Amino acid sequence: FNNNNSCEGVSEASFKDAVVSQKNNGAVPQENGIRKHRTSLPAPMYARNTISVWSILKKCIGLELSKITMPIAFNEPLSFLQRITEYMEHTYLINRASSLPDSIERMQAVAAFAVSAVASQWDRTGKPFNPLLGETYELVREEQGYRLISEQVSHHPPISAFHAESLTGDFVFHGSIYPKLKFWGKSVEAEPKGTITLELLRHNEAYTWSNPYCCVHNIILGKLWIEQYGTVEIVNHSTGDKCVLNFKPCGMFGKELHKVEGYILDKSKKKHCVIYGKWTECMWSVDAQTYDAHKKSEKKGDNKKSKNDEPEGADDDADDMPEVQETVAVVPGSTLLWRIDSRPPHSATMYNFTNFAMALNELEPGMEAILAPTDCRFRPDIRAMENGNMASREKERLEEKQRGARKERNKNEEDWSTRYVQYQFVHLHLHNCQNLHRCEEIQLIRSD
Repeated sequence: FNNNNSCEGVSEASFKDAVVSQKNNGAVPQENGIRKHRTSLPAPMYARNTISVWSILKKCIGLELSKITMPIAFNEPLSFLQRITEYMEHTYLINRASSLPDSIERMQAVAAFAVSAVASQWDRTGKPFNPLLGETYELVREEQGYRLISEQVSHHPPISAFHAESLTGDFVFHGSIYPKLKFWGKSVEAEPKGTITLELLRHNEAYTWSNPYCCVHNIILGKLWIEQYGTVEIVNHSTGDKCVLNFKPCGMFGKELHKVEGYILDKSKKKHCVIYGKWTECMWSVDAQTYDAHKKSEKKGDNKKSKNDEPEGADDDADDMPEVQETVAVVPGSTLLWRIDSRPPHSATMYNFTNFAMALNELEPGMEAILAPTDCRFRPDIRAMENGNMASREKERLEEKQRGARKERNKNEEDWSTRYVQYQFVHLHLHNCQNLHRCEEIQLIRSD
């Protein structure tokens, strides 16, 4: 973090290799140290243009959509529990934060991680499957040094809780998400209610934040595109340091599309640095005075432009995605904090999944004996869709069984109790899920 070249070209693979190399006396194991995960789905996605979304959503303008049954054609073959697992794709940023001695530099790395955690949303216009009550997901990545478990702890409202921890005891990462979806005529907006917490145990620090809003445009007409916007405030509750990130809305001419800009303050409100970039591309850090001077110079240049250079307005019928400036204009003296990994060449035909997402629903030999029977890898509707089959009947069967189970609990005046994740989401001990008693929701996941 000492100069503008210190992190140039940094990637998850290179950082992991450095860590592994230290642990193995300089020998870097092949295949990221453990094993190679799958890099594609069994079948490509199918066309979504055969179903009218308007016929379903026209009565839902301004309403919350969690109770609306959507055609499976608009899903992607992952549960929402697996989708939130994608926060862990760039875990090397947490490891970097843990290794840094200075609290401001740690905040820079944590801020980069918070942005990277939502980067997988880029072009992901498919809706993940709603988790069933009691559904779980477990992931162990020895090569990245962590393990994670998540559970659907509430159905109305739908709340998903997750807990991840370092295999070496360096960090704990946990939270609960209550996604509220609303339809606004041309777009669907997701409000990610819930708090995310990262604990750096070596430094006795706890950071908290909430994710930005996410909006999918052109639900009815035109090409689907995504933007994220809103203010994300990351607080270090141990030192009082704070990072305020502004995920900028697209704006009238699209100049701000995908841009993120913010700053880091210490407890005395002194501004230490500015963080800027795009959540779809990369994030940089630079001294606040340098950034302000660069912006003033940039603004003077903009004022000299002719009004004739301004782009024309968008079509009234569709909110066309503005032309995107492909690269971030780097301020001299900046330090690279994070750069997004490139997606596989076949990503566009496979729901725009990243390499990390491709492997999340993989059911490897021997997993069935180890995983909890409630793990979403066993859901037949998701598995069928992944294999290229229209699984709407299976999806409807599971949803109907869930409604029936809920009615039965209400009839008997029984409250649902979580199995693996404590409802307060403050702390959780991971343990062998296969030794726990089976729950009633197994019948919701397994086929009859």
